[in-house]
Parts: sequence; C-alpha cells; structure tokens
Amino acid sequence: MSCLQTIADYGLRSIGIGERLLPRADLTLCQHFTLIGSGLIWNVYFGALALAFGFFLANAIAVAKASDNPLLRKPAEWFIFVFRGSPLFIQFFLAYETFVLLPRAGIDIPLGFMTITMDTSWLSKAWGGALVVLFLNTAAYSAEIFYGALRSVPKGDIEAADAYGMSGWSRFRRVIWPTMMRLAWPSYTNEAIFLFHATTLVYFSGFPAFQQKGDALYYATYFSAKTFNPFVAYPIIAAYFILLTLVIIGLFGFVNRRLNRHLPSNVQSRVRYRPQILR
Repeated sequence: MSCLQTIADYGLRSIGIGERLLPRADLTLCQHFTLIGSGLIWNVYFGALALAFGFFLANAIAVAKASDNPLLRKPAEWFIFVFRGSPLFIQFFLAYETFVLLPRAGIDIPLGFMTITMDTSWLSKAWGGALVVLFLNTAAYSAEIFYGALRSVPKGDIEAADAYGMSGWSRFRRVIWPTMMRLAWPSYTNEAIFLFHATTLVYFSGFPAFQQKGDALYYATYFSAKTFNPFVAYPIIAAYFILLTLVIIGLFGFVNRRLNRHLPSNVQSRVRYRPQILR
C-alpha cells in the first residue's frame, strides 16, 4: 500500500471517514504519521471550542470578580478557586462519574404551561463531557489572567475616558476592555498553548472515545502497543504538538500585534512561550 493510499484510507478515520479496521501488521511510518495526525483532529476540536467558549465566560467571571457586589464577586472567586485549586485529571474523573449518574432519558424541566426534556446522554461522551470540563477549566485560569489585567489598567486611561464623557458600557468597551486584552494577551497565549496540550488527558479520563475513534494519543498508544517500540509513535505525536504550538503562537502573535499597533515598536509586548512546569 502506497503512502498516498494510506492517507486516503486513514487520514480522516478519527471522524468516521475511511477504513474502519486499524492496520495490524507491517506497520509503516506513513501509517504512524497518518493515523496520529488524524487523531489530532479531536485534540484541535477540544482545544479550539474550549478556548472559544472559555474566552467569553472568562471575561464575564473576571468582571464579576472585580465587582463591588458580593453576590457577583464571591461566586466568581469560588469558581476560580475550585478549578484552579484542583488537578484537571481529577476534574475529568469527577465530571464523568457525575454525568453517568444523570438519567439516560434526560432531565424534565417544568415550565408551568409545558415540560421539556433536556437530553443528558451526550455528557457521558468524550466529545461532550470532556469538552465541558476543558471549557470550565480554561475559563477559570483565563479569568484570573483577565482579572489581573483588569486591575492593572492605568487609572489615567479611565480618567481620560471620564474626561471625554464616557461612562458605563461605553467606557468599558472602548477603553478598559481593549487595554485589559492588551495587557493579558501574552499570558493568555500561554494558557491557550497549555490547553491544547491538556487535551491529551482526555485519553486517560473515563470518557469513552466516540465509536472508538480516539485522539492522537489513542493512536500513538495503539502503535506503541503493537510494535513494542514507544520511540516512534510518541516522538511523532510530540512533533505534531510542537507544530500546533507554533501555529498557536503565530495566530496569537498576529492578534497581539493588532492589539498593540497603536504603540511604538520599542514598547510593544511580545508573545513568548513560557511553559508551565506545575499547574
């Protein structure tokens, strides 16, 4: 079988397109790269959606934590504390055990004039439940980053906005929020990189893979078990994630330049990857 035929057969296997059976004998380097790259689709899915949804929730939580109203501030503080204070793997485990206890037929929500049934079966699947955990986890870490940036907005910027007659939502949208993003973006970039790396933990969580079509680590482990050689499959998955990290740095670096385009080049903040040894 040629490498092009292997790519055609297994390139999209992780999403249910192509050959159903995995290769079992005469495993080639092309099969390693193709199947592990196919599984990377799920890692990108988890990371991209969790980051997109988490960005908006993190902004809301950061603003709530900075509020003088304890009804907004306290829940935001506890949300951040719980998800930053507990290991991500434990969050996966507890979430899965909780989701499988939900009624398979769904939860009935009475609205007075009618009752609707909310489906809950998707929460026990990796594509749904694991995504929820990653979304909440990154929202907590990002919220703390945004909160720190919000507290660091120069008072002079706020006073200038007041002098121009801005107040409330207009002042936040046009002055405070852009400055907060500019200050937070380098640290937020590192959180985005860590989130994509953390998607590999989905393989070890209790959430089952969708129809046994798993992520990149699923296929890397399969090849390692078949060949009894971990020094081929795992370096390949590491190389894929290094390339993914470079893509993230490039995209976030572009946004960072846009956020700082009004500043002189010698004072613009640069996006640098700072790996988090402990979390």
